[in-house]
Amino acid sequence: MELFKKILIANRGEIAVRVIRACHELGIKAAVVYSDVEKDALHVKLADEAICIGPSSAALSYLNIPAIISAADIADAEAIHPGYGFLSENTHFAEACATSGITFIGPSAEAIRVGGDKAKARQLMKRKGIPVIPGSDGPVSTEETAVKIAKKIGFPVIIKASAGGGGRGMRIVREEQELSQAFMMAQREALAAFGNGELYVEKYLPSIRHVEVQILADAKGDIIHLGERDCTVQRRHQKLVEESPSPIATEKFRKRIGECAIKAAKALKYRNAGTIEFIVDDEQNIYFMEVNTRIQVEHTVTEEVYGVDLIKEQIRIAAGLPLSLRQSQVRPSGHAIEVRINAEDPERFVPCPGRIVVFNQPGGPGVRVDTCAYAGWTVPPFYDSMIAKLIVHAKTRDEAIARMKRALDEFSIEGIKTTIPFFVKIFNHPDFMKGIFNTAFVERVLNPEKSAGVQNGKQGGK
Repeated sequence: MELFKKILIANRGEIAVRVIRACHELGIKAAVVYSDVEKDALHVKLADEAICIGPSSAALSYLNIPAIISAADIADAEAIHPGYGFLSENTHFAEACATSGITFIGPSAEAIRVGGDKAKARQLMKRKGIPVIPGSDGPVSTEETAVKIAKKIGFPVIIKASAGGGGRGMRIVREEQELSQAFMMAQREALAAFGNGELYVEKYLPSIRHVEVQILADAKGDIIHLGERDCTVQRRHQKLVEESPSPIATEKFRKRIGECAIKAAKALKYRNAGTIEFIVDDEQNIYFMEVNTRIQVEHTVTEEVYGVDLIKEQIRIAAGLPLSLRQSQVRPSGHAIEVRINAEDPERFVPCPGRIVVFNQPGGPGVRVDTCAYAGWTVPPFYDSMIAKLIVHAKTRDEAIARMKRALDEFSIEGIKTTIPFFVKIFNHPDFMKGIFNTAFVERVLNPEKSAGVQNGKQGGK
């Protein structure tokens, strides 16, 4: 089988740039789409062809399925790469590609449908013997049912949107009297964000780590995993720092979580790249959390540690080619860490769009910058505020941290505020340097006076 001659990239920002570069290295022409406020965007400058698909509103451009399918037709593209976000996990988009005779570079629409419905995915994993956090067996339609389940499994509980992601449609409930309002707010937020108000209830585990496993699966049914990524450093359920391997991982742990991930992928009859996400408690018990049926922002740390170009693998698999390596060939080398640099005020975490006057990125051994930014570019206020990902790779975690500190110090962006100062604070925190933290870590760093009950990675009190 042969690779595609031309691929349309249905995205923007750094991921569009990343996919363009992979296409060009494979000898594939890259066409891109853009909104009318992004004619000077880097992905437009680097592409072989660029097609304007609408105004600044994402709903009228990057989420406009008919416009994107039309763009693929105009460009005579054989396949579409959705990147992450936007339409990457949209079953209607995957189906529209198939109906139009265009290859969707991702899993099947059915795998997206099941994986994207967190309640159904939980049910499936439970049937397959994969550990899940105690909670509702499926979607919960009323507050009364939610109260019954919460009483059964015990407070605190967490209410989640079945179609959710990125922390939206999610509420922690510590006492029964809080549940009614939390349920209503989560449902309203889920409807607004995903067009689906279904919720489910889980036991809330206060002291956890967020560990995920990268998987690759080809059309023949061969599936491999490429180790784990630790995404525990988060703010309001949004990942900020990712690393591989996880600071808590042993060979035994990696084997166990990897086997769970492959089992989950088989249950979904999965094809292409995906991520199986888990919660890990203080005793290193593993619980299935969700499936991300797309390439992840943090795929870069896996690439650095395992020496595999995941975007190229996605393209090869979509073209019908087998995986380029077997599980026995998967070997980690060193340690990689990524930070997401956003155009945001580092004190208040609010977007800070505007014109970049200076953009001097770091370099040297083991430093990688994936970005869509450049000096003179104006960061638009209409989309996600991430403008760059800074990734470092070194022999050990300690060396990677030292390299990240050096790279952050070298990274100079002027004209807008960015989150670089925040990451300097994180990488100088003794608990991060020791690898002792949980998902409450960032709140401790930002509000130490409110976190007196949190010590050594354990969260105390409410």
